[in-house]
Amino acid sequence: MAYTTIDNPELYFQVKLYTGNGSTQSITLDGDENMQPDFVWIKARDQTDEHCLFDTLRGATEVISSDATTTETTDADTLTSFDSDGFALGDDDKVNNNTVAYVAWNWKANGSGSSNTAGSINTTATSANTTAGISIVTYTGDEGSSATLGHGLGAVPKMIITKGRTYASSWATYHASLGATKVMYLSETDAVADNDAIWNDAEPTSTLFTVGSSNQVNDAYNYVAYVFAEKQGFSKFGSYTGNGDNADGTFVYTGFKPSFVLVKKTNQTDDWTLSDHKRDVDVSPNFARLAANTTAVESTNTIWARINKFSNGFRPGGTDSVTNESGSTYIYMAFAEAPFVNSNGVPCNAR
Repeated sequence: MAYTTIDNPELYFQVKLYTGNGSTQSITLDGDENMQPDFVWIKARDQTDEHCLFDTLRGATEVISSDATTTETTDADTLTSFDSDGFALGDDDKVNNNTVAYVAWNWKANGSGSSNTAGSINTTATSANTTAGISIVTYTGDEGSSATLGHGLGAVPKMIITKGRTYASSWATYHASLGATKVMYLSETDAVADNDAIWNDAEPTSTLFTVGSSNQVNDAYNYVAYVFAEKQGFSKFGSYTGNGDNADGTFVYTGFKPSFVLVKKTNQTDDWTLSDHKRDVDVSPNFARLAANTTAVESTNTIWARINKFSNGFRPGGTDSVTNESGSTYIYMAFAEAPFVNSNGVPCNAR
């Protein structure tokens, strides 16, 4: 049985559903414990609009979009503050259009952070939560050469997602299941590719991660990186092979009941599927799907790609190739709603 290092996942990750009011509003998270988020990812569910990602290092109102390669923009009417148990919004349609349904995924790092001098490039700031394995890193690249950066986690990262803030770049993504010789792009449908200019073929360590000479990750521009280490009973980053069985897809063991799952096929082009337990309940169970790389509205088609969540893992299903094509390989990123077994060895009550 899997024990956990985190008995209460909502201290470090929460999903929030809300309805826009077309004015201003404060959004309070639903957990029993207060959590001031440092990384907030918002998407309209029933309106075609871009994903909006915010973090405390770049500051409120500073928007980047996972479905676009565009540079960071300042929009004073989007997320206006990170609050003690949620966040505040202006009246921008992307985050707060009247009567529109939204989802916000919220992670806790370590506030405003501080510079990290462990690498060959001193980070502008690093906000690292060593308990939850979540770090936000901002840095200015070193044109024309590879470089190392400190992430502050004290554990080897399993996933790194980078974006140029002042350079129009794709979202270069490292996943431990693929290794540092490979890259995928959160903003694209592309299959995995070899590219030694992204991670310089160098695996991250418990102190550092490496960026190559590509201007996607390292040039005379400003960048942000979201860095995740695996924490037992709270987060899991792995891979699986689809079996094409609509009724009985491949079971993926995580050691916890997932709250959030991000899945991407690696061997062929396809979307990055976003699933969470709050939207599963809000619509037909396990059928609410968004894609990180598109502005499309949420799909609730019951035969579409779906992620069935259980007390100790998840099972992809549906008839679409995006999550469970026979013989195709997939990577995933998952965060817990509840651990399978708490730190005292007591099983949690879950499906």
